Amino acid sequence: MRRAFSTALCAAADRDPGVVFLTGDLGYQVFTDLEKKHPTRYVNVGIAEAQMVNMAAGLAKEGFRPIAYSIASFMTARPFEQIRVCAAYPGLPVLFVGAGGGYAYASSGVTHHAGDDLALMSLLPGMTVAAPCDPAELIALLPQLLELPGPAYMRIGKFGEPAVAGAEPAVLGRARLMTAGEKVAVLTCGEQAYAAQEALKELAAAGVRPQHYHFHTVKPLDTAALARIAAAAKTMIVVEESSPNGGLGAGVAAWLAAAGAGTKYVRLGPPDEFFFGGPARETVTERHGYGKKAIIEACRKAWVG
Repeated sequence: MRRAFSTALCAAADRDPGVVFLTGDLGYQVFTDLEKKHPTRYVNVGIAEAQMVNMAAGLAKEGFRPIAYSIASFMTARPFEQIRVCAAYPGLPVLFVGAGGGYAYASSGVTHHAGDDLALMSLLPGMTVAAPCDPAELIALLPQLLELPGPAYMRIGKFGEPAVAGAEPAVLGRARLMTAGEKVAVLTCGEQAYAAQEALKELAAAGVRPQHYHFHTVKPLDTAALARIAAAAKTMIVVEESSPNGGLGAGVAAWLAAAGAGTKYVRLGPPDEFFFGGPARETVTERHGYGKKAIIEACRKAWVG
């Protein structure tokens, strides 16, 4: 997904001379094309994320379209005060990009874990928050994010994310129908869309046909889509690699409670706790039950329940 981001970034810089890319000493050999084509608009700030945010805010004040990039935990938690005060408070059009969100860097230890990145950014008034599922969706969403009048955050993967086929195009702020179905609705965010699609293929062979909606935009949440889904499904199963507080699951649960919908809610995702040591991402996913196997089990249970 990082390679797709580099491609989309170059295209954006070609279209708009105001696009400036700032990196926190990351992305060597990933952004080479941008650095060669637009050397004055590629800035390596160094390992100084707070200063990078300050610089991005200053560039936005002068009419540029800055994009600040780092590992997700370093892009959100470390400079949170600067993002809040310098970019979100004045409503500046800065795009923050966090690579390897969730537990993509699980093996690197808790300093690199970013299960809270979507929650942190969603807390900020006026902040748009997105998490594309694959390279194609990233390429579709980046230009839309750069058209916003205010700040935005996008969580992207590391590399090697498989393509996910969808029945609808990716439109910022709108939930995307991936697979039509009935009775049960699987709602995904970020890279969990692929595991859901693989699970639904296996379920279809057994006559279980849930519908699948992908919420690449966590904030603002597409509540109109939630209303349609709740009217058609008896159970919503949210699959996410985020904290249970502040991510897609929390948003869906809050909407269901406020709307008084009778739809049953099930969440598959990591718990509200730290993961010590350096477990593999696959270990975290399996241990806490939000991978393909867990999705299949949850759908089968909901289908007959």
